[in-house]
Amino acid sequence: MSYIQPQEFATKMVDAGEAKVFMSTKDTLIRSYMAGAILALAAAFAVTVAVNTGNFLIGALLFPVGFCTLYLLGFDLLTGVFTLVPLALLDKRAGVTWQGLWRNWGLVFLGNFAGAMTTAFFMAITFTMGFTLEPNDVGQRLMDIGHNRTVGYAEAGAGGMLTLFVRAIMCNWMVSTGVVAAMMSTSVSGKIMAMWMPILIFFYLGFEHSIVNMFLFPIGIILGAEFTWGDYLLFNEIPTVIGNLVGGLTFVGAMLYATHYKAGPSRRAIIERNDDAVVAAE
Repeated sequence: MSYIQPQEFATKMVDAGEAKVFMSTKDTLIRSYMAGAILALAAAFAVTVAVNTGNFLIGALLFPVGFCTLYLLGFDLLTGVFTLVPLALLDKRAGVTWQGLWRNWGLVFLGNFAGAMTTAFFMAITFTMGFTLEPNDVGQRLMDIGHNRTVGYAEAGAGGMLTLFVRAIMCNWMVSTGVVAAMMSTSVSGKIMAMWMPILIFFYLGFEHSIVNMFLFPIGIILGAEFTWGDYLLFNEIPTVIGNLVGGLTFVGAMLYATHYKAGPSRRAIIERNDDAVVAAE
């Protein structure tokens, strides 16, 4: 069977986190760069579909193609390493340190941002005929998204920032569930089906994803939207990164680690003790 039991993929989660800590700087940057670029392209694709069809649900249904592609190619998103790498530290894997964790997170952030920015520049060129025309309908929509989800949050005050933070938490609850869900199957089709569902949920509900936002907001600025880099960083990216960390680590990583990974050895120990008792009685 292609389905893997939770106790098994919980171990795979910790193993994956450990492997990412020891990955070389070159490989970490390349894999995170490509992940950011592909996810940004998927976001551009989904918004284009939504604008051209007038139906956001269709765009949301198709957006997960980017996430599935980058996962199957072995590329890394910040939202994923937020969930997996701390588990290796929590499990006290040999050589895994806080320094290694921060190094991995920092490199993945830089790689994701560079990849998303590359796609933002490329798409800005296509939306404006090489900056010779006003942004097309898709470009205008991206500018509106950037303004509404930076200045819009700021204008709402504390309530706006609370909404942003909660959306970021719920986003990585779903995205990291997608990362883990891919470990439930050994087949490509099974991995894709498992990933597709939570990614669809996060995108359609408008949750805040730090890497998607590395594309959505910079391209709005490039196209001339009425918000600044400061607005983007203070009223979206920084709170979103923190919320993504909280959501992925608590609702996915820690929960699965506590109930499946840590519980597994205890159950085995009980069975072994029971077997020993039976043998002794005989």
